[in-house]
Amino acid sequence: MRRMFAFLAYMLLCSNAYSAQYRAALVADMDTGRVLYQENANELNYPASLTKIMTLYLTFDALEHGRLALNDYLIVSQAAANAEPVKLGLPAGSKIRVEDAIKAVAVYSANDVARVLAENLKGGQEESFADLMTRVAREIGLNNTNFENSSGLPNDDHMSTARDIALLSMAVYKHFPQYWHFFGIKSWTYNGKTYTNGNRLLTSYNGCDGMKTGYTKKSKYSLVATANRNNHRLMSIVLGAENKDVRANVAAQMLNRGFSMLSNGAQPVVKNTYVPPIQQAPQPVVKTEPQPVAQTYTQHSNSSTNTFAVAYNTATSSAMPKYTGSAISGSSQATGGGTGVQFAAFSSQASAQTQVANVKSKLGVNAVVEPTGTGLYRVRVYGLTDVTAGQLKSQASANGIDSYVFH
Repeated sequence: MRRMFAFLAYMLLCSNAYSAQYRAALVADMDTGRVLYQENANELNYPASLTKIMTLYLTFDALEHGRLALNDYLIVSQAAANAEPVKLGLPAGSKIRVEDAIKAVAVYSANDVARVLAENLKGGQEESFADLMTRVAREIGLNNTNFENSSGLPNDDHMSTARDIALLSMAVYKHFPQYWHFFGIKSWTYNGKTYTNGNRLLTSYNGCDGMKTGYTKKSKYSLVATANRNNHRLMSIVLGAENKDVRANVAAQMLNRGFSMLSNGAQPVVKNTYVPPIQQAPQPVVKTEPQPVAQTYTQHSNSSTNTFAVAYNTATSSAMPKYTGSAISGSSQATGGGTGVQFAAFSSQASAQTQVANVKSKLGVNAVVEPTGTGLYRVRVYGLTDVTAGQLKSQASANGIDSYVFH
């Protein structure tokens, strides 16, 4: 006990050394959703290029539902070519493969390519894509986030919080583990030029495997960093750091804090020490008629347990009957339809098997565990129709189980 208190006292001193040099921070267990430490997590900040996590989330959703393929080519518009740096400098009328576009955004944070993705996913209009970003943000529980563009370039109405960025990052991890590796690429070569990832923890912090950096003059330096040790994957978020060194050091310090708290059984810590100049939550301005999206989400934060408890609903879930299909066999080759339901992803096979048992107990269906090839394990049920998948998803939501419909 004395050792644990000594550790916490040491960590408090370390955090105080930096706390005046950043605006917000958060550490969470990505497998359980438990928040271990948060400081000013609900205060509004400019997210800068952390915005691109949502741009990539919607890109992955398009890939999963067949609206894009990694080898498809995207056309660069004049507006995208004119984007402010950082950018690849692609000329108008040129083309870029979807896979290279993802790497350009995830590794180099290219603003022109983020706009290319946005325009190609939403009828050539980045403004319409930003409306979609905000709408999906609300659906996955980002209640204090408003997007005005796909890249995070300066806009007074473009803002978020550490908590919301955590929810978004976790949604990418849970829903699209097959694409998680893009966030851990240290460098990438395109057209003979090599681009280096700005997340220095990828090469300096043991177990770091993602995720995204951000910077503008107003936002200052921000970072989402993830690390996996002993089958525990943690996420640290730092917003508004004074410089790159503070950003990297605080993120590493927060990860160290989280891993030590897990091993010592320490209780979650909540601090509110900084009041940024932004006082009002943004009100999204949706300028186009809402269009159907492949998935809609409702994500709730349980502040009493410092846990992100995830529940998902379709827009018509309240009217959907309970899923009554027979239990699917444990084979990933189950037949019956080209649709399925994914019940999150995990860092270890053991955690995924626990979810299989949970799904069986609460929903009465047999799910399977699949390695994604990226070091993660997803839990899935195959062989459903669109209707039965929607019913099962609704039932999962009612039972507090993370779910995502795939094709």
